[in-house]
Amino acid sequence: MNIILFETDQRNCLLPLCYTRPVALLRTGILTILEKWKMRLSGNYSFKTVPYLKEKFPLRVENDNLLVSSHFCPTDQLVEAIAQLGFFQGIKYQGFPLAVRLPEEDAKMYPQVSTTIQWSDFAGELDLVRYVWDLNTVCESQIRLDFNLLTRGRKSVTPSPTNQIIAPENVFIEEGAKVECSVINASSGPVYIGKDAEIMEGSLVRGPFAMSEHAVLNMGTKVYGPVSIGPHCKVGGEVSHSILLGYSNKGHDGFLGHSILGEWCNIGAGTNVSNLKNSYDKVKVWSYPENKFIRTGLQFCGLIMGDHSKVGINTMFNTGTVVGVGCNVYGAGFPRQFVPSFSAGGGQGYKVQQLKSVFETAAQVMARRKSVFTDADQRLLTTIFEQSEVYRKF
Repeated sequence: MNIILFETDQRNCLLPLCYTRPVALLRTGILTILEKWKMRLSGNYSFKTVPYLKEKFPLRVENDNLLVSSHFCPTDQLVEAIAQLGFFQGIKYQGFPLAVRLPEEDAKMYPQVSTTIQWSDFAGELDLVRYVWDLNTVCESQIRLDFNLLTRGRKSVTPSPTNQIIAPENVFIEEGAKVECSVINASSGPVYIGKDAEIMEGSLVRGPFAMSEHAVLNMGTKVYGPVSIGPHCKVGGEVSHSILLGYSNKGHDGFLGHSILGEWCNIGAGTNVSNLKNSYDKVKVWSYPENKFIRTGLQFCGLIMGDHSKVGINTMFNTGTVVGVGCNVYGAGFPRQFVPSFSAGGGQGYKVQQLKSVFETAAQVMARRKSVFTDADQRLLTTIFEQSEVYRKF
């Protein structure tokens, strides 16, 4: 089956994380949204996304296509309903188009199609990702669902006797993972430790918690779930209710709470993030489509950071701060609560972070993880630089 993961204009509420990727490559729980679909519904997957992302994430259309919304996390019940769809039949959830089956030309033109679609409503419960902070809101339920999906019918590696583990039946360790002299409490939620991941000595982990392949918890790390750490991340200090999409480092002491970091980010030693206002009021966060701060309805919300951004030592972030792509944040005082993409500076002012500098740093950082910063990556960041210029009013 040819499966196309499509997006709506709601993707703009998922910036800056979706500046550099389709919605389906966002992570919540253990897996990305794409990985969740692949594990439940076999087929050839591609993306119907914004034009400038198509070079890296091309669209594939065939005679028979199943279009599925990237904004929904799948369940077994949903997949069963989708499998019953015929041509020009679709499913909605709370008024949002969820899935539709279309022939080639209509799939290319969707949502404009040649024939009226017969819609039915999905009656089950689903996790919907409309805003960036939704990734954290649904993370706990998604860790539980992904844990069951990944471990069903499988047996965990036996943990080392040097560890103290509470509720070991809720802990799953993949082959090649190293866990020594740590305390893991899975009584409040499952703990998943990916292939070749490592939890160093003295770490304290309370589930729900997930770390992907080659991720590392440095010595003495304290984790309060739900927390999801993507592949090749290094984490230290204190972390609570946060997601690292992958290939990012917060390796030192300091607090990260109710936050989401993109890929290829680095958080300097001693950096702290406020996730609760002194007044205990609900948090406002910058909205790209509305070009202003909007109410989240959340009492807890920390830092949201786009790809390739870096933070100097001892930086302090206010509640609900949004940092764009390719930023370099440093200096005394609190940075603004909205730092536009390709900004350099902090509480004492900003200047433009030039593309050449971003390219040089990205190439070095990615090489350390045996990845290549390609010409396509340069073109992508150049487009984002141009699109985000409107926000850089220094």
